[in-house]
Amino acid sequence: MDFRIFSILLILILIPIGSVFASSSLISVQTDDTTYDEGDVIVVSGKITTIIGDTPITLQLFKDDNMVEIAQLQVSQDGHYSYAILAEGSLWKSSGEYLIKVTYGEGNIAQTTFLYVPESQVLETTDIFEVNTENSGTFDILYSIRGGTLSNISIDENIFGLLVKIDAPDEGKIILDLPRKYIDAEKQNGKDEVFIILIEKANKQIIETDYVEETSHTEIRTLSINFEEGDTEIQIIGTYVIPEFGTIVMIILTIGIMTSILLTRNKFQIKI
Repeated sequence: MDFRIFSILLILILIPIGSVFASSSLISVQTDDTTYDEGDVIVVSGKITTIIGDTPITLQLFKDDNMVEIAQLQVSQDGHYSYAILAEGSLWKSSGEYLIKVTYGEGNIAQTTFLYVPESQVLETTDIFEVNTENSGTFDILYSIRGGTLSNISIDENIFGLLVKIDAPDEGKIILDLPRKYIDAEKQNGKDEVFIILIEKANKQIIETDYVEETSHTEIRTLSINFEEGDTEIQIIGTYVIPEFGTIVMIILTIGIMTSILLTRNKFQIKI
């Protein structure tokens, strides 16, 4: 009697566990990011561990139980699938958490979520920042930042460049108009050299990143630099930064010229 009761209880326990395991392990789903702005492309992907003939995947996207998009996806021979969603249109007006639900066959379901911010709520600022050079007055840098705020720009003579302090609650981009008169990266022949861009992460790790040079002319080089959520500082390293050393350089240059003149005169007088 006791053995039968034990067997029934064991079966009741194992049945739901087996169902959940099959449901969660047969299909997976993920997005290529956790937060998106209006106009971004959301890449949804995943894998099927056991392919069921030509059975398609049903993908549904919800916001607060309201369906935003639905699609049927084919599974590749290796079990992978992917789908791109453009975060744009009349159904993309509400900010907050969105739910992606994928279904494969009977009862095989996987879900994931992401955060969405419409254009009207994206943090974006365009302004002019006055950089203090201490020894040589100030100069202005025109900037535009999206997804964060700029807190400070200072000169670092040790790297021949700028330290750009940012607050990044979201991933974003900063565009800076760098005046060649004050900072630049040049080769020995006077041609443009690439800047080195280092970003300090939230965990204090510093990594090198790429940039896009949007414009370049005789007075300005415009750099566009992407950053991620939590980034705190961007280092822009060139081959010279004049303002910090302007006064000192002029003094040294003047002393050098005067010394050269005096030595030349002395040599000339000795010869006479």
